[in-house]
Amino acid sequence: MLLLYEYDIFWAFLIISSLIPILAFFLSGVLAPISKGPEKFSSYESGIEPIGDAWLQFRIRYYMFALVFVVFDVETVFLYPWSMSFDVLGVSVFIEAFLFVFILIVGLVYAWRKGALEWS
Repeated sequence: MLLLYEYDIFWAFLIISSLIPILAFFLSGVLAPISKGPEKFSSYESGIEPIGDAWLQFRIRYYMFALVFVVFDVETVFLYPWSMSFDVLGVSVFIEAFLFVFILIVGLVYAWRKGALEWS
């Protein structure tokens, strides 16, 4: 039977964590000075005139490197709970985790062969 009073802490945390950013945005809108002028429409508000174009192109390799990092970082998040309860879960979960790691290794080999892991 699902008892709602067991989730009181969850709901309190959810409400408080939702109200803090809303309150911060509201207070910054009320307390921040409003200054309109030509400087607000420039690319940079530092007072120095920008030189060149504001749109710079980055090589896709930087984004691929970051994406591969995020994939393997998420792998760690998924494997940690499994490793903490390994003795309770049994052999079938071990096989599933092994399959998960194997798929990630195949992805790593693919990224390595395509050159996504080379920085320069």
